[in-house]
Amino acid sequence: MENEKIIRTVIYAGQQPTEAQIREIEAAASLPVTPDDDAPELTYEQYAEMAALAKARRSKTVKPVVALRISPDTLEKAKATGKGYTGFLSRLLDNAINDPQMVSRSL
Repeated sequence: MENEKIIRTVIYAGQQPTEAQIREIEAAASLPVTPDDDAPELTYEQYAEMAALAKARRSKTVKPVVALRISPDTLEKAKATGKGYTGFLSRLLDNAINDPQMVSRSL
């Protein structure tokens, strides 16, 4: 490890790696994984525990699908905000429902 030389290269978006970089990546891909003190090999039990934690975390973040009717004008305005307008509508509704004045004006 002492004789190894670390070379850091930044590849910018749209920039293609050089032939030498591609060969280096391919060579590294064929090397075996070597666990060490910083990254020890995980046991089956640790994998199972992490999988259970990930599943529990995902279940908390899954949003239920709800059908709701909105005016064509509102939908047009939401779509005009661009890609991801359904997420925008979700955040807008979250903000509105947590604002007591907005709730009372909308009842």
